[in-house]
Amino acid sequence: MNSTVQNQSPEIQGFAKFFLYTRKTTSALAAISQGFYLVYRHGLYKDPNNPNNTRYVQYFCRQLCKVFNIEVQVHGVIPREPALWVSNHVSWLDIAVLGSGARVFFLAKAEIENWPILGKLAKGGGTLFIKRGSGDSVRIREQITGFLKQNIPVLFFPEATTSDGRSIKKIYGRILGAAIEAQRPVQICLICYVNQQGELDMVAPFIGNISFAKHVQNVLEMPKVTAHLMALPAIATEGHTVESLTALVHENMLEGLQRLQAKVLKKPH
Repeated sequence: MNSTVQNQSPEIQGFAKFFLYTRKTTSALAAISQGFYLVYRHGLYKDPNNPNNTRYVQYFCRQLCKVFNIEVQVHGVIPREPALWVSNHVSWLDIAVLGSGARVFFLAKAEIENWPILGKLAKGGGTLFIKRGSGDSVRIREQITGFLKQNIPVLFFPEATTSDGRSIKKIYGRILGAAIEAQRPVQICLICYVNQQGELDMVAPFIGNISFAKHVQNVLEMPKVTAHLMALPAIATEGHTVESLTALVHENMLEGLQRLQAKVLKKPH
């Protein structure tokens, strides 16, 4: 894994590396400052899950993509109808990329709410915090059902782990039951990271034994990457069980990712 990443990221030495990190850190701090400005200037913290606030989340995510040298290219139209959104999961960068194209709120584990600085920013930006643990799946589904009934667009990653982006892993569909109970559709949005050679990028994926700090370093040093987004037709949930909906979502994600890769890669997998 590490050798692959090193081959993808050019060696940046001495003063050039110092200058790069200084510039990136300054840009990141500026983006975070802008995020807090939006939260307090527009009073987002007073009603953080108001669907109208997603436009500010989108703006913040676009600024983050600039920091990480990621160009987001949308294929087709990204819908705005209330739905339970799902996506394939490649990296922690997915949040900024998906948030740049889709006006959604994200699910996060409850501990993040207590993180210094970023926890407050995430809360003010409408992140939906859920408590995870044994026996919590029913309560989590009830929470999300409540959000969906209020027409709050929620996105989660049903693979529950990251991949290298080549295919879709097994998906866990219990949360999809929230869409059935709330009578809201499931909206799939797929992501594909492509490097300057027109190949699947192998720096962006957060996989293997690499530490988060090391991966952030690799991302800061990587050449420009294009993140391609494509939304599929929404899936109506009427008449579905959790099992049948899970199978259909998995099938559509697999087929949709293959179509997206065929469109954007020089040599599709």
